[in-house]
Amino acid sequence: MQTILVQIWYPITVATNSREQKKILAKYLLETSGNLEGLEYKLHDFGYRGVSSQETAGIGASAHLVNFKGTDTVAGIGVIKKYYGTKDPVPGFSVPAAEHSTITAWGKDHEKDAFEHIIKQFPSVPVSIVSDSYDIYNACEKIWGEDLRGLIETRSADAPLVVRPDSGNPLDTVLKVLEILGKKFNPKENSKGFKVLPPYIRVIQGDGVDINTLQEIVEGMKEHRWSIENIAFGSGGALLQKLTRDLLNCSFKCSYVVTNGLGVNVFKDPVADPNKRSKKGRLSLHLTQSGDFVTLEEGKGDLEEYGVDLLHTVFQNGKIVKMYTFDEVRDNAKLKESELDELLL
Repeated sequence: MQTILVQIWYPITVATNSREQKKILAKYLLETSGNLEGLEYKLHDFGYRGVSSQETAGIGASAHLVNFKGTDTVAGIGVIKKYYGTKDPVPGFSVPAAEHSTITAWGKDHEKDAFEHIIKQFPSVPVSIVSDSYDIYNACEKIWGEDLRGLIETRSADAPLVVRPDSGNPLDTVLKVLEILGKKFNPKENSKGFKVLPPYIRVIQGDGVDINTLQEIVEGMKEHRWSIENIAFGSGGALLQKLTRDLLNCSFKCSYVVTNGLGVNVFKDPVADPNKRSKKGRLSLHLTQSGDFVTLEEGKGDLEEYGVDLLHTVFQNGKIVKMYTFDEVRDNAKLKESELDELLL
């Protein structure tokens, strides 16, 4: 039973890692644009093919959708609809997007024709086109910036072309792509003094994105005076697969047993590793006046000081006694004003 229960380490870790990246994006979006518009679509799930199974895909993708609404991992949508439900028909969304074979199948000499065909197929919705099959910089400067410029300029803010580089050093590539596009499509300066490309063209970086490279890219963009409005990110294996139970030290420990009608507090306290000492007794969770959570062991501390116990019984004797909708889960995971204030300190 403990083995099965502790496997919730996986969605916990995916959702936590995803939320921490949301904090990074929120911080830099506020600093470079002054608002959080589009935040829910700034980190897209590219992880379907990088995970170990259909089950992993469904569980991991649904955990990421707690924080964001962009996903290409359809299995996560199925899990949420089956087990939780949402007020919206679906909890996650995507856009038409090219991948390399839809470009290379035209042949190297017809890359421009492939690009033109795809953007004409989707004139009224955002369309993402991978542009590094041969030379990402030539694609941005010559094909997008010259050959097809007129076609791109007819698109709207609701249907931008999203240029996707997919190789090279992530930070260097993003900065160079923005620099080239900025020379071809005149950017404007927003209220925070950062450059923003015209609303009909954007960039998505979907290669090599994890929590560390994400931080590097948005910091690099800020240093070069580019607003985070210009970019979205896609993350694959790093979002759903490059994680272990040890990342957040997730574990279950017995703290209380009843033997022959007698309740006993139990715990572990290994002499060689004090970090593995576990809590004992029947535990309660409380919210302090400062907004922090505190776990109290039975008989420790003044329970009245912190108010009611926030822990709820979900499973009892094999039955589910409390249900949550996915909207409730999302609401609980929202970035709070106090967190946003801390990010900007």
